[in-house]
Amino acid sequence: MFTLEQIRTAHAKVRSGADFPAYIRELKELGITHYEFYVTDGHTDYRGNNDFKLVSPAKYSVLIISDNINAEQFKKDLLHHQQGGSDYLRFCQQCAGNGIEMWAVSLQAMTCTYYDKTGAEVLVENILQ
Repeated sequence: MFTLEQIRTAHAKVRSGADFPAYIRELKELGITHYEFYVTDGHTDYRGNNDFKLVSPAKYSVLIISDNINAEQFKKDLLHHQQGGSDYLRFCQQCAGNGIEMWAVSLQAMTCTYYDKTGAEVLVENILQ
């Protein structure tokens, strides 16, 4: 089973969205099968085999998620972040402002799916390996 300390060590190597694929590979090596990240406070539910679940604590003060989805601006902000143009907290603030409530990463399908407050998919991305 994986621990929060192992996850923190892997996450500490991430400086921008450009580091995301390497981070995902490392999580997969730890035995994480998927996780859900909640923009509201930055906590994450990590899941592994045999229904193993580990929940991280909140990472920052509560952000209010907009009721209005701005998918086009979100896509621009995401691309900017992936190119190293914003830090993690700034990206989370942008997600909240654009109506993104959470994202789910499947390390089996190698996808990252972004959702709004109603649970509707806003964007599904393939994770490059």
